[in-house]
Amino acid sequence: MQLINTGFRDLFLIQPTIFGDHRGYFFESFNARDFSHKTGLTIDFVQDNESMSKAGVVRGLHFQKPPFTQDKLVRVLTGSVLDVVVDLRKDEPTYGKVFSQVLSGENKLQLFVPKGFAHGFATLQDQTVFSYKCSDFYNKDAEDSILWNDPDLAIDWQIKEATVSEKDRNGKKFVTFESPF
Repeated sequence: MQLINTGFRDLFLIQPTIFGDHRGYFFESFNARDFSHKTGLTIDFVQDNESMSKAGVVRGLHFQKPPFTQDKLVRVLTGSVLDVVVDLRKDEPTYGKVFSQVLSGENKLQLFVPKGFAHGFATLQDQTVFSYKCSDFYNKDAEDSILWNDPDLAIDWQIKEATVSEKDRNGKKFVTFESPF
């Protein structure tokens, strides 16, 4: 596994080592020992989540407020997404900045999203299956979101028309958001 720097503290891409031949491929999608050795982080992932979406769906920008914050390790099993995060950590030079990366079943890239980031994605293909590991259990009372199409963040979701949930249409504008991080 290779770590790829994103320019944000503790936010990094992971390129797994893939073994392929005429039969197909094999790779370890997660190995706690290797993850800890390469990143210096020891994280106990306690919940795995999976979603399937048609092309043009935007999910996000979600986060859990303290004390129920979550580190996430995200990847795409089939299809592709534009994965997007916004740094909500007030004391970081990257506060309010956006990072995005295409993750796909083909490129096998994973993104480690530490606590203190809002996270979302736009599906770029039909039948996209998105999977992520979480370091804490979901807590409905701690969930929050930033408005997915906030003009101050100016995220190019790389889709023509977005299908968005009612909850995500009501996210907070970044300019009025008071970060708990």
